[in-house]
Amino acid sequence: MSLIARIQEWERNLRASYNVDLSTPENRRRAHIYNLWFDHAVLRKIWTNFYPIAPGVYRSNHPTHERFEKMKAMGIKSVLNLRGAGGAAHYLVEQESCAALGLTLVDCNLQARHAAPRQDILDVITAFRTIEKPFVMHCKSGADRAGFASAIYLMVIEGRPVAEARRMLSVKYVHLKWSKTGILDYILDVYAARQAETGIGFEDWIATEYDHMELQRAYEAQRGRR
Repeated sequence: MSLIARIQEWERNLRASYNVDLSTPENRRRAHIYNLWFDHAVLRKIWTNFYPIAPGVYRSNHPTHERFEKMKAMGIKSVLNLRGAGGAAHYLVEQESCAALGLTLVDCNLQARHAAPRQDILDVITAFRTIEKPFVMHCKSGADRAGFASAIYLMVIEGRPVAEARRMLSVKYVHLKWSKTGILDYILDVYAARQAETGIGFEDWIATEYDHMELQRAYEAQRGRR
């Protein structure tokens, strides 16, 4: 087997570890390598994207175990994972870390490059109302899903205006609105226009008017005209 073929096989094997269990030393080793290099945990060891949002509420990129330990030490009690639950290596390691440290893990699912379905956003709002504080919310990079969720928290729980909440989606947090993640800004743009017209609250707008497929189509059409 050639060197290139060996490298390609190694990459396929590592990517296969995206969905594994941690029951064997080999699976654990593969999951560690996957998380470190393919899920970019090597960067998150030094770059945290960790910021306070409101009293007892923080946002972050996906923490390593060592960072979970530091969060526990600073009094954080709960973790809101915005990447969804499942058998992915990064999730299994997070689940294990939270269990070992006594942190309550709550799982929701948002999307960075597509408008999330209505129920997924409502589930995040429900989590905000029930999760024990202090808590940290995170996605992968802490830039997009965590920013969108932070904006929702400020509007729905803290009663802040959309103009203030939308600052959670900015280059300060490495959110790049000119990329496909600009769908998140577009959702807030559409809501802001509707709110100015009718005074409707964000949660009510999501529950009664929001159509993720229509918003996605409109956003993609707008991008195509640029």
